[in-house]
Amino acid sequence: MDKTKQYLLGMYEKAVPADLSLEEKLLACKQAGFDWMEISIDETDEKISRLYWSKQEKDELVKAIKKVDQPIYTMCFSAQRKYSLGSLGKDKHDKAMEIMEKAVDFAADIGIRIIQLAGYDCYYEPANQDTRNEFIKNLKIATRIAAKKGILLGFETMMDRDFIDTVEKAMEFVNICESAYLGVYPDIGNLAGARNDFGYSKTVNEDLLTGKGHILACHLKETKPKTDRSVPWGTGLTDYISNLEVLKKLGVRMFNGEFWCDYPDRWQENLKESNDFLRDKLDKVFND
Repeated sequence: MDKTKQYLLGMYEKAVPADLSLEEKLLACKQAGFDWMEISIDETDEKISRLYWSKQEKDELVKAIKKVDQPIYTMCFSAQRKYSLGSLGKDKHDKAMEIMEKAVDFAADIGIRIIQLAGYDCYYEPANQDTRNEFIKNLKIATRIAAKKGILLGFETMMDRDFIDTVEKAMEFVNICESAYLGVYPDIGNLAGARNDFGYSKTVNEDLLTGKGHILACHLKETKPKTDRSVPWGTGLTDYISNLEVLKKLGVRMFNGEFWCDYPDRWQENLKESNDFLRDKLDKVFND
């Protein structure tokens, strides 16, 4: 890795075919020119089961990371849509807290620095003041769990719900918890989509500034109105250069390209094209 580089660019695990092993995914990520891979712990049993791996299984992943020489610095913890911190049912609540602690342990064992939290109090049940209060209570517990292992938690800004769809809203909870281990891991594509869909007065750049001193990393993604995934690069709402200039001033240096394996017949080419597209934007801001 070029130590003179002014930023790091990661790649979302789901950008490669699901049937590849994690070692093969890491190798593909490296060969396409990305600096690290963001692992997915989504709602599926297969992904959640990773959190229950034995020490030997975790050690095998660490060996793969070292063999390929490609780190896993971040985790996209979208399993929280299914098991949300604001869920009111005891079974869901208990499972949510269990996998939260397991995610922190997994991150510490693998070498992951940041867990990206899903920006919902709940997803598959009605949201109200009670779910918000439960979310805050459990978020404080989760932050203490993360602090014990030195793992950072960062809110992803969503665009399909208005609970945490802006940095400003994420900062409400950061300020409530008052912990160095809780921050914001925004998605600039989602921020642009939410502003369009919900009609917010603040621009994306004005919203980003509300997170000054608390933005841990940033997702780079393309979105269109009411569409938060699988939008081809450069065809949507995201204003990369302008947003990146603000993020640079805010001290953000970790960026992750969030895209999917939408071209199974040419997925390797898609990885390289995506890396080229994003690095072109990043280089114009960070290396000019």
